[in-house]
Amino acid sequence: MTAVLGIDLGGTRLRAACAPVDGVLEIEPLGEVAAPSSVADLARRVGAHAAAVRERHGGVARVGVTIPGLADGTRARWVPNLPFLDGVDLSAALAGAGAEIVVGNDAQLALLAEATLGAAAGARDAILLAVGTGIGSAVLAEGRIVRGAHGGACSFGWACADLAAAGDPRRRRLARRAAGRALDAAGAAMEPPVDGGGLIAAARRGDPAARDVIAGAADALGTALAGAVALLDPELVLVAGGVADALDVLEDDLAATLRRRLPAHLREVPVRAGAFGARAGIAGALLAARHGPTWWEVGR
Repeated sequence: MTAVLGIDLGGTRLRAACAPVDGVLEIEPLGEVAAPSSVADLARRVGAHAAAVRERHGGVARVGVTIPGLADGTRARWVPNLPFLDGVDLSAALAGAGAEIVVGNDAQLALLAEATLGAAAGARDAILLAVGTGIGSAVLAEGRIVRGAHGGACSFGWACADLAAAGDPRRRRLARRAAGRALDAAGAAMEPPVDGGGLIAAARRGDPAARDVIAGAADALGTALAGAVALLDPELVLVAGGVADALDVLEDDLAATLRRRLPAHLREVPVRAGAFGARAGIAGALLAARHGPTWWEVGR
């Protein structure tokens, strides 16, 4: 029986898994390694995973690939953390996999997973904010994931609440305030130095300095989300990615910012952690492989 192959390509890691072509989404991990350094390196790894799936399951029906940037069809238009992919047609680059390639933005495919089988299942309108190494976002509107004219719709990570801030053509402003790297940097400045996970643990213990950092990150996230909620009126907001595991220390400050910045009729929109956690990207890649090139039509 053939299977689908999922490749979750992030700025720092590549995850691979396979699953049956239909029925229950039973995710079979194939490995996690550092992100590739070139197109040839990516092609080699995907080809090796495809070969492993053929050996285990007899064939690869389709390959779904997430990228941490903009996808236009199967072309990676712009990938800030993996610039060697800019302009690359992944269908051609990964032809060695021997199967049709389906490509999507990582946050959009995480939302596909959540809207199909996760915390947004049954919803028609939702926002997802994926906070990991960087920050991604996606919107479900009337049962369809919004992609825009060139695949880059709803990129709330570029939201700016400080008009005096200098722009950066490759790094999202919100990521510089609230993503994993920002928390790592803040933790490194503490005494003793810690990483982002250590900073979150310190905040859970009530450490004042750590709490201040978390409050600042939550305020930045809440400010960006408030504009998105006001624009889109969603049923719920999902927080996905690695920082979703810290929602317990973020949620009070995040909710306070939303209440402060939203009109009364929008203040009660629930903010929840995604059901898939760190597996949202790979689950979305597998579901995109199942659905095919029009994977964004979740409810159709």
